Amino acid sequence: MLKSLYVRDFALIDELSVSFAPGLTIITGETGAGKSILMGALNMVLGERASAEVVRAGARKAVIEAVFGGEHYESIGEMLDEEQIERTPELILRRDISATGQSRCFINDTPCTVALLKKVGQQLVDLHGQHDHQLLLHAETHAGMLDGFGLLHAETAQYRNTLDEYRALRRELQSLNERAEALRQKRDFIDYQYRELDAAALVEGEERSIDEEINLLENAETLFNLGTELGQNLYESESSAYTALSAAVHLLEKLNAIDKSFEPWLEELRGATATVEELNRFAGSYADGIEFNSDRLDVLRERQMLLQRLAKKHGKSIDELIALRDRLAEELSLEENVAGELAAIEADIRNARAALSASANSLSEHRREAAGRLEQEIMQGLSTLGIPHSAFEVRFTREAAPDGDIEIDGTRYRAFDNGCDRVEFMISTNLGESPKPLAKVASGGEISRVMLAMKSALARSAELPILVFDEIDTGISGKVAQSVGFSLKRLSRMHQIMAITHLPQIAAMGDLHLAVVKRIEGERTFTGVTPLDAARRVEEVARLFSGETISESSRKLAEELIEAGRSA
Repeated sequence: MLKSLYVRDFALIDELSVSFAPGLTIITGETGAGKSILMGALNMVLGERASAEVVRAGARKAVIEAVFGGEHYESIGEMLDEEQIERTPELILRRDISATGQSRCFINDTPCTVALLKKVGQQLVDLHGQHDHQLLLHAETHAGMLDGFGLLHAETAQYRNTLDEYRALRRELQSLNERAEALRQKRDFIDYQYRELDAAALVEGEERSIDEEINLLENAETLFNLGTELGQNLYESESSAYTALSAAVHLLEKLNAIDKSFEPWLEELRGATATVEELNRFAGSYADGIEFNSDRLDVLRERQMLLQRLAKKHGKSIDELIALRDRLAEELSLEENVAGELAAIEADIRNARAALSASANSLSEHRREAAGRLEQEIMQGLSTLGIPHSAFEVRFTREAAPDGDIEIDGTRYRAFDNGCDRVEFMISTNLGESPKPLAKVASGGEISRVMLAMKSALARSAELPILVFDEIDTGISGKVAQSVGFSLKRLSRMHQIMAITHLPQIAAMGDLHLAVVKRIEGERTFTGVTPLDAARRVEEVARLFSGETISESSRKLAEELIEAGRSA
């Protein structure tokens, strides 16, 4: 439950702290006293949009803090754990709104995003504003309300997941068809490119090896002559390097025989002699192996020209052309395999459509079962709220279509985001009249009572949070108002309820009565909240009857209503 609300420098509120109690809390006050400001502060701390305009004139920032009992951790504990927010005995939400419009949010003194604050707030408080009953006039909201009553949110989520998977397969099929069509349109060109590159039998690094071989063939004669001359200079001529080195070795051997200090040099010179012999053998072998092959040279030059032409034509290197060839081969193979891929994905789509149809049909059946129960509860609730001859109906419609994605009993239907049904609440408030859409039948007071009956039905079937009704009494009075008060009282046995009202019949039902008052000090206006004791509560309820001049009969009537509220 909401235990307390602290507000500072918010609109006309300088500073106040309000304590709440279980059951039904009534909030009253003269028009303009600031009841809507109090609800606005509660909205802010629950994550609603804020602006600098809410900060009290002259203040640096507005601060709102709400303290809840720790029992609410069951519904929001996982969210806090995911954000690494510590669980404390009480749940504390705080929001600071600066005069510049910036906002800071906290949960249990841990900074958080406004999105998280709002998500937590939605789990804690269901605030029914002055105009929220107008949601009932929009048929697109009715399926969600029915799902809430029937506890069908998990089944609705399963349907949406199945629908998402089905639509993903349809998108994949469309993409595959588009690729196949694009391939068919340019197949001839792709095939021409592939055959040209494939026929070239490209090899990675081929350009470099061809260049090297052409260079050798073009310089074969020069290489032969130089190799032969090298052999002559090294070994074969009378003045060869080998002859000179051999003579030098002979002299060093004589010197070394006398003085061993020449021994290292003798070894070096013998090594040089061996090197010359080895180089001479290589030069001879190299010259003998030189190929004078003009035919091979022509073939290589022709191949070189082909590679250069292909590279220039495509603007790519040979290695890049090899990658292009392989990619073109994959594209051509796609067309060959596309029929098989299409068949496979179409089979997946048929299976997904069957699963979607089964999910939609199951959801529809459970909705219809829940609708029957909701109809009875709403009519019973409306009867106690002063509409005894009401007829409330949940109407289901489907949109048949030959290409519909949902098939039930051999008929194809359109798939909507929340099922195969259009759900609309229909009502008749007079005996003998057939139900019609709410927007065409119900008055403002009747819509408020339908919403209250709906909230009561939802409260009995689900774990709803704290309920706040901001002027639920729109368009009603007298006996009907008293019926609304009794209904709120009964509902407060299951949930903590706060209700802002102008009607004494509703105000008398409260377990706790808070009066919102406006005062002027100097040239400033202030809004405050005062809990009323028994005597002042009688005066406040009597004031709602007769205005500022309170008569004894008004006091007596107020006492009777309060006593009736205690025994309700």
